[in-house]
Formats: sequence, structure tokens, C-alpha cells
Amino acid sequence: MKTVDIEKLVRPNILALKPYSSARDEFQGSEGIFLDANENPFGTLNRYPDPHQKALKTKLSEVKNVPAKQIFIGNGSDEVIDLIYRIFCEPGKESAIICPPTYGMYEVSANINNIGLQKIPLTTDFQLDIEKILQTAEADTSVKLIFVCSPNNPTGNRLENLEKLLDNFNGIVVADEAYIDFCPEHSLKSKINNYPNLIVMQTFSKAWALAGVRVGMAFADEKIISLLDKTKPPYNVSAINQQAALETLSHPDEFEERRNTILQQKAHLAEELSKMEIVKRIYPSDANFLLVEVSDANRIYNELVQK
Repeated sequence: MKTVDIEKLVRPNILALKPYSSARDEFQGSEGIFLDANENPFGTLNRYPDPHQKALKTKLSEVKNVPAKQIFIGNGSDEVIDLIYRIFCEPGKESAIICPPTYGMYEVSANINNIGLQKIPLTTDFQLDIEKILQTAEADTSVKLIFVCSPNNPTGNRLENLEKLLDNFNGIVVADEAYIDFCPEHSLKSKINNYPNLIVMQTFSKAWALAGVRVGMAFADEKIISLLDKTKPPYNVSAINQQAALETLSHPDEFEERRNTILQQKAHLAEELSKMEIVKRIYPSDANFLLVEVSDANRIYNELVQK
């Protein structure tokens, strides 16, 4: 197991932060009506949601085989990304590494939080340039985070050698696994106990078909989860969204059937595209989409938009 002093990576103001507290935090007993919240006594959605999402985390623990105390629930993965920057990077002073082409919110969220970015492009076969990443991180002591997306958006392929990155970088490595349900055997979530500096993000938006409810997940060491918990807004995931995620997790057969259909249709699409003269190359995909190289891409794009 790798040893990392997480507290040394955290912004001092976050370490000293006293989180918002309500009766739900202070009272440990059977569910009741918390009068301190001044809720309306009428209606069906008049009560604040569970700020700790206990029922959802319990169910996720069973499905994902991760202890509930190592799970964080966010208002989409975008909230998790934002919180990670807030916790670990001092605005205007510290920075992160991203590897384009990749998910655009890493850069947007960095800009919102005034965090510097080092961009180290993927190799020609869309893999991480591990040596350059490590050299950059060693030369620039302001680098606190590395964001990697695997399977990668927009190229669709899994990234290799992530454990080499974890072994040699002492900052926080964020593995965004939004598409991992399409190749579940390659998830890094089983490694969070080996690497205390690893945060694995997943989502209900893709394979679970719940993009509309905005529920993201993070799996990490308990220390990191506690930092996320105390930095987030108190009621960051609504009762409706928690219930929708719980309901979906209760129907694993439906999930498997939909996923298998998507993977079958992806294979069918690749086969049919390969017969077209305009298609030069179809790249390997571990996600639910294909990266396709075509001739005269701009013209084809414009024609598709018009239709």
C-alpha cells in the first residue's frame, strides 16, 4: 500500500473548515421531523433530503463492492470535479494536469476556480504520455492534481499504465470512469485501499440511463471522502434524485439488458460504417460510442446538422 499524507495536499482553509451542521448531523436516532429546518408541514416533498444519502450509499456499497464510508455522492460528477479543485488547489497558486483530448469540464472547472492547467496531450494512439506527465509534475511543484478519463471522452478507449502513474505521483490522481460500466473489469475502484491519493469517479448518467437526475459518485480513501462531505453544500442531491438512483439500482436485470443492447448495437454500427467509402478508420472503443475518421469531416458534419 502506498503511503501519502493527504492532509499535506489539502488547502489549509479546508482543513480548518467547520461544515454546516443541522439536527440531522447532531441527532442519531430513528427518523423524525426536524423542527429546526422550519419546513412546511404540507406537501409530499416538503422535507429536506438526507444530506448523507445513507440509503443510496448502502445500496451502492452492495452493487459496487465498496464500503459506504468510502463513497461520496455528488450532484453529477461535475460537482465532484469542482469540489476536488476547491479542496486541493489554492486559487491562483496551484495547478493540475489534464491530457487532451479529454472531458472539457476539467478545464472549465479549473478556470472557474482560478487553477492553472498543464496540458500534456495523449499520444498518437490516445494513451497517456506517462513519462512526460511525471517529468512535468516533478519540475512544477505547483501541480497537485492529475485528471485522467478512462475510457476516454472523446476517443472511447481505455487508458493504460494508470498504476504506474499512481506509483510515481504523490499528488491526487482522479480517474474519471464515466463509461466504465461498458468494460467493468477494468475499474480502478478496487485499488482505492492501495492508493490513498486515488479518487475514482463514476456516474449514473451513461450506462444507468439517468443523465437527467444528475447523480455522480466518487470512491476514495475515507480521509478524502470526509473532505468531500464537509466541503459540499449540505443538501447537494435532492430526494427525488436519490430515489431515482435507488430505484434504478433495484433493477439490475434491466440494467444488464440495456447495456448488452447498447454494446450489440455499437458492434453493428461499426460493421455497417466500415462498409462506407467515406470511413477511413474506426478506432477501438471501450465505451458506448465510436471515434470514426472520415474523409471531408466538416462537410459530413454540416450535412448531418442540416438533417
